[in-house]
Order: sequence, then structure tokens, then C-alpha cells
Amino acid sequence: MASPGTAKRMWALDSPSFTVDRSLLLLGAAGECTIPMPAYLIEHPKGLVLFDTGLVPAAATDPEGVYGPLAEHLGLRFTPEQTVDAQLKALGYKTSDVKYVIASHTHFDHTGGLYLFPDAQFYVGEGDMRFGFWPDPAGAGFFRQADLEPLRGRNVLEVPRVDHDVFGDGSLVILFTPGHTPGELSLLVRLPGRNFILTGDTVHLRDALTTIAPMPHDADTVESLRSIRRLNLLRDSADATIWISHDPEDWAEFKHAPNCFE
Repeated sequence: MASPGTAKRMWALDSPSFTVDRSLLLLGAAGECTIPMPAYLIEHPKGLVLFDTGLVPAAATDPEGVYGPLAEHLGLRFTPEQTVDAQLKALGYKTSDVKYVIASHTHFDHTGGLYLFPDAQFYVGEGDMRFGFWPDPAGAGFFRQADLEPLRGRNVLEVPRVDHDVFGDGSLVILFTPGHTPGELSLLVRLPGRNFILTGDTVHLRDALTTIAPMPHDADTVESLRSIRRLNLLRDSADATIWISHDPEDWAEFKHAPNCFE
């Protein structure tokens, strides 16, 4: 079997943060923690790929105007330099340089910058757009339909309940890891020197991988547990490092833009 291809490099874009109780993130956890909300930029020979888009840029200067009381309730910390468009500019790119955008799922802290990429090819997991526009009442507060409206009529590909090799070379493989939302996606990134699995919100903290514990507000607990077990198996079979988007330990351990992984 031929060896898989690789992307060129990957940046974790600097991140705004929330301060929340760990019980919101992991069943049975306790204590306050500050969590990052990064997006990831990946350079591939066929174009730039963005995994998640973070918060609405306007929230950096007017958080209550965008998110209302939720901004204060979650202890939002967000500077204009941390918006996804400012981060791209700092790396020497324009938003129009991004050719592909993968939404791990449709919660508001991952979709705020979707409107910045009107000409990109979008990928979302099967069922997630519908769920985002018509969520279950218990989880409705995690969605902001205004962030999703720009995708209407755009070039959106729904990833079915299978993995999808974006470029057909094994370098970027979208992993279907449902549970947190119906179409939650992770992303296997193969680089010349290291492989990563970006989890989106399949898990929120490292302890979830070892205890196989869900988030209390997951849409489907059974699916969540299955996806957590799958991540553990894929980590070994792909020789990959799992990067949990919201985990503060991962954020502290791994380097961020302007530094990159190659």
C-alpha cells in the first residue's frame, strides 16, 4: 500500500477564551477552568484549509452586542487581534486565500467567521445544519442561527456518516465522530513530521479520553461514547497526536501561530 500524502504545515490560530465550570464540559468534573477556542489553518498543495472559524469578529469589541448576557456569563476574553481574519492577515494571507472551510459542528463558538469565506468550499457533517437551525430545546443556547445563514445557497458539502479523504491523498481525512451534535466532525491531519487528530468538540478535556466520559449537553450520549472510543483507536492506528480544541493543557503544550507544525 502506498504511503499517504501530507499537508505542508498547520497553524493553531491564537484563541479567545471562556472561563467555565468543568462540569459543563465533562460529566462528573468540577472546578473552574479557562478554555481556548482556536481555529486551525492548514496549508496543502491544493489550497488553504480552515478547520473551524471561531467567534464572530465583532464580538471582540462588542461581546454583549453579539452574544448578549452569554458573553459575561461565560467570561469571554477576546481581542481584535484574535479574530480569524486578523490572524490570517498576520500570517500574510487574505480571507479569500482560504479555499476550503471545515466546520467541526454548528455551535456558535465554531461558526462565527463562516461569513468571511463566501467563495470557499464548505464541509459540514450530515444533519448538523438542520440541527443547528432547529436544535433540541435543551441545547438551543449553543447555536446562533445568524452565523449559519451565510451558508444558505453556498457551496456546502454534507459529509455523510463515513470518513472523507478531502484531497484523495490521505493528508486530510474528515472523521465522522457524532454525538456532541448529530454531524460532529474531527480531522486527521498528516504533516511531514507529525500527525494530528483535531477533535472539534468530540471531546472537551483530556480526561474524557481516559474515562470515556461525555459532555452533559451532548446531543446523543451513546454516539458520543462510541466516538470517544473511536478517537482512541484512531490515535494509535494513525500514529497521531490528539489535539482537543477546548483543552487548556493541549493549548499550553502545543505551539500556536505564528509558529507552525510541519
